[in-house]
Amino acid sequence: MLLIPCPWCGQREETEFHCGGEAHIARPQQPVALSDDEWADYLFMRSNPRGVHCERWRHLHGCGRWFNLARDTVSDQILAVYRMGEPRPKIQRASGAPAAAPKPALTLVAPAPPEEP
Repeated sequence: MLLIPCPWCGQREETEFHCGGEAHIARPQQPVALSDDEWADYLFMRSNPRGVHCERWRHLHGCGRWFNLARDTVSDQILAVYRMGEPRPKIQRASGAPAAAPKPALTLVAPAPPEEP
């Protein structure tokens, strides 16, 4: 189970929280001027990176407040927690931190030819 540190309540189990998605997404100043494709990009397209990712979280079964959290998506390690409205922290991985394992190469396996009667 992931333990999440709420800025107001302290460390709690992840079942008390709700993830609100990617943090620091600015709403367009003139949404009416956007095309349907641009509006759809704003609503649905997110970065989903491998590595450090900033997310919005709400302590749903606690204080009810929203906050931001920087998390490594490979290890699920929480790197920083900060309140809404605060700038995104500069995150540096600790020296000696293990690098993510490389993806294994895909191997194409062809089906065996059918046997002749």
